[in-house]
Amino acid sequence: MRSSATPSGFSRGSRLGRVIKAALKYVPVLPVILVSACSGNPWNSPYPAADADKNILYSAFAERPKHLDPVQSYSSNEILFTAQIYEPPLQYHYLKRPYELIPSAAAKMPVVQYFGQSGERLADDANAAQIAYTVYEISIKPGIRYQPHPAFARNEGGELLYHSLSAKDLAGIYKLSDFPLSGSRELTAHDYVFQVKRLAHPKLHSPILGLMSDYIVGLKEYSATLETVTAQAQFNQKGADTYLDLHSFPLEGAQVVDTHTYRIKIKGKYPQFLYWLAMPFFAPIPWEAERFYGQRGMAEKNITLDWYPVGTGPYMLTENDPNRVMILEKNPNFHGEAYPTEGPPEDVDEGLLKDAGKPLPFIEKVIYSRDKESIPRWNKFLQGYYDASAIGSDSFDQAVQLTGQGEATVTEAMKQQGIRLETAVAASTNYMGFNMLDPVVGGVGKQGQEAARKLRQAISIAVDYEEYVSIFANGRGIPAQGPIPPGIAGHREGKEGVNPVVYDWVNGRARRKPIEAAKALLAEAGYPNGRDARTGAPLVLYFDVTARSAEDKSSLDWMRKQFQKLNIQLVVRSTDYNRFQDKIRKGNAQIFEWGWNADYPDAENFLFLLHGPQRKAGSEGENASNYSNSEYNRLFEQMKNMENGPERQRIIDRMVSILRRDAPWLWGYHPKEYGLYHAWYENVKPNRLSHNNIKYFRIDGSLRAEKRREWNEPVLWPVVLVAILLLASLIPAVMVYRHRERSAGITSRDIKPA
Repeated sequence: MRSSATPSGFSRGSRLGRVIKAALKYVPVLPVILVSACSGNPWNSPYPAADADKNILYSAFAERPKHLDPVQSYSSNEILFTAQIYEPPLQYHYLKRPYELIPSAAAKMPVVQYFGQSGERLADDANAAQIAYTVYEISIKPGIRYQPHPAFARNEGGELLYHSLSAKDLAGIYKLSDFPLSGSRELTAHDYVFQVKRLAHPKLHSPILGLMSDYIVGLKEYSATLETVTAQAQFNQKGADTYLDLHSFPLEGAQVVDTHTYRIKIKGKYPQFLYWLAMPFFAPIPWEAERFYGQRGMAEKNITLDWYPVGTGPYMLTENDPNRVMILEKNPNFHGEAYPTEGPPEDVDEGLLKDAGKPLPFIEKVIYSRDKESIPRWNKFLQGYYDASAIGSDSFDQAVQLTGQGEATVTEAMKQQGIRLETAVAASTNYMGFNMLDPVVGGVGKQGQEAARKLRQAISIAVDYEEYVSIFANGRGIPAQGPIPPGIAGHREGKEGVNPVVYDWVNGRARRKPIEAAKALLAEAGYPNGRDARTGAPLVLYFDVTARSAEDKSSLDWMRKQFQKLNIQLVVRSTDYNRFQDKIRKGNAQIFEWGWNADYPDAENFLFLLHGPQRKAGSEGENASNYSNSEYNRLFEQMKNMENGPERQRIIDRMVSILRRDAPWLWGYHPKEYGLYHAWYENVKPNRLSHNNIKYFRIDGSLRAEKRREWNEPVLWPVVLVAILLLASLIPAVMVYRHRERSAGITSRDIKPA
């Protein structure tokens, strides 16, 4: 019988044929890689080849933002977006130092007028005690228009299209871009007044309502009125959603003068209020957006102002997938702004003024990819897939070296890649807070408060932040002596600036007290050797932190060891950032880790974090420790409205002294910020108070594409070698098989039929 062999010599269905067929599946990998490498886009690029040399900024974020509504947003991971989208009246000059306020949407700097108790106009240099209220008159530029948005879409008759949507209308809507039409309109003074009113909206819980109620005339009463109206409306509607029309409720402290002018009326004198006018809290919100988003069914689809902001700034958020990517694109309606024409002399040498007078923004699109882990972020930066990078502890030695003069510079490897280092002392503080409402660390009653104070003081001595900065921040920080960082008026240097509860001044420098001093305080607190003197039970404390990666385990282990010096057991409770914020807001944490970045360059912006009336629990303020000391509160009220000078400094010194004794925080450290930037990333000057800086940056997309190809060339020889070895290993098997087939064929021909 003749064998049914294929022309190739492999019998269909034979074991050898199946093996060879499976092996050959992997051979096409080589040409695929070759085609990718020749296409102009690196084979490992996470981005489309069509975007290789486009004017796009690539960055990363670790924590998803919770609020993008400017009335609620107050976190650094949120202002990364809100500052590019919204336009408050003022902003900081990008290049000038010291920091200088300049107009943003405002046509000029606000006109400030002082008035006495009887309404008489006072001189500009009037004593603060004589000033009953201050009026800020703000004029905005005409012709500014909002980004395209469905909230503004109108039909031919001029009626708003999407303000009376039914469940049927929303059936096919899942995201904002599903609305087929959009519109725009001019920015008016009404929009700024509307946003001031929104600070008091009972459903929005603005974190600065408590503070601003002390300043903006009538805001506290306005808040109470809205609370009452909302409660009555919900009762009448049996719990149904209702729209609160703020136009129906006037606010004395915020008044429209004309289409492009409005006034804000402040109690007494508050010089720092100008700084607040540079923050998104006072950016405009159109009533159409709130009405649009307030419709029933929108929140369930996550179509809200917290998810899809509406602004007049240089960028708009076009994709919000916070578990994957967030994309900003140039606002086609942006009114235009020019790059600064002035700056310090060194800015000229560094090329920061070569774009002077040119229209902004330069970058067309910003793509933020979510990368929770620092090592993948770092590797993508080295490959050129992120344009800038912070420096983690694990990569510090790879990136930075110290010169003989102690100055930080990039390593030779970084320099060869064209990577440069930008440094700045941050106007911020990282601290560990005690919840003063907690019965153990906060204390109850006079005796309990004294015991808790000594417990906090003991822990303050035990937790060695000099060691922490050295180990975990690579020396990039200054152990704090109080809440006010260097560079902020009110900060003290030298012996005057040392915290005497934690440090001794020895031979012209601060030296942390010995652990024996901490143990003595702990015993006085009622916990000798870390045990309750009454019950003998070990002292267990709870430390709330945001969800950590495996690389942060060592820092948490270190913190446990610091408490173990006092034989205190520290239990770490980790959660995501949004849940962490909720726990702090409700006063449910015992000990927590947090930080504060300056909103404006004034001591008041740090001291208000411990002002009693602004505690988190119950008041929605920024006093996360819920600390309250009557003398401190009184001094704060006295200090906050004063101009900087010797008398104000004396009051600040006393306030800081009270805080050091009460120890509501472990003062932590003031970080030094290091940033790495690729050669194609231009016009970068660290500005720790201004966050709307993306409009000034420039990207050389062609240089980036060239470097990406250079740094990501595929290593092909291992693939080629494997393919050759695979094919070579098949040759003997093929030869043996064919020999057997031929032998079988000869044998079958020799056998004659019966």
